[in-house]
Amino acid sequence: MAKLKLALYWAASCGGCEIAQLQIGDKLLKLAEAADIVFWPVAIDAKYKDVEAMPDKSIDVCLFNGGIRNSEQEHLAKMLREKSKAIIAYGACAYEGGIPGLANLFNRQAIFERVYLETPSTDNKEKVTPQISYKVPEGELTLPEFYDRVKTLGQTVAVDYIIPGCPPEERTTWLALEALIEGKLPPKGTVISHNTKAVCDDCPRKRDVKKVKKFYRTFEIIPEPETCLLEQGLLCAGIATRGGCSAPCPQANMPCTGCYGPVDGVIDQGAHFLSAVASVVDSNNPGEIAEIVASIHDPAGTFYRYSLPDSLLRGARIR
Repeated sequence: MAKLKLALYWAASCGGCEIAQLQIGDKLLKLAEAADIVFWPVAIDAKYKDVEAMPDKSIDVCLFNGGIRNSEQEHLAKMLREKSKAIIAYGACAYEGGIPGLANLFNRQAIFERVYLETPSTDNKEKVTPQISYKVPEGELTLPEFYDRVKTLGQTVAVDYIIPGCPPEERTTWLALEALIEGKLPPKGTVISHNTKAVCDDCPRKRDVKKVKKFYRTFEIIPEPETCLLEQGLLCAGIATRGGCSAPCPQANMPCTGCYGPVDGVIDQGAHFLSAVASVVDSNNPGEIAEIVASIHDPAGTFYRYSLPDSLLRGARIR
């Protein structure tokens, strides 16, 4: 029986998904028995031209992690889509835009000005910023075009499956790979996870429907070990986030940040989380409500930490 052909690619992300793919441990041996990795730039010597020369649909599955920040990543996404029978958005950045997607609060010009001109450690008297092309005596040097906004993989090409997480838990990764090896992949469009309900369904903490007068940052209080973190004033996104991760963060006294994406049927994860937070505010007085809400630091980074490019907002309107 011919081995499966597997491709992996890393776009706009931190690299944690590459580590997560290795965290399946000795199951890598089972994967190696069933599949050959034909493209994985971070780990093996593979050139773009090698992929370009492959027949269309000759790759069985591509695990693509990271959002689309520049023209090179968009080119690879489209090429791997053509060459692959199935493409999987692996991790929060490919799925929803992820942490890089928070840059959608700015545009390319604002980002370049901050990074290359304004930071205290920058020494750039000539005020040089990256250019798409530059001519030198030896020829022309080129860089990918840096886009104004981060896009999700699904906003760029058709995606067959999604493996959520930042990064995906080992058991979630293996759930998908095992289904691939056994030829038992779920219907296209499935978000592959052990639970379709919220993280709260996995979390052992007790909910008493308490109301809060103030929201805290994680370093400001030591939470009670058995009570719901949201009801203690910590902004835990578990109520608005797909489960299947086993709720490791709340069990370690850290609020869920929402990396597994929305539960089924939710269009905008941030709006869902905001609605849940509003339900625990303990006041009917507009002034007091405004004061309680003011205790939420970094609202965009809290409610749309992983999902801004995939939300109804997509990003800030830059005039």
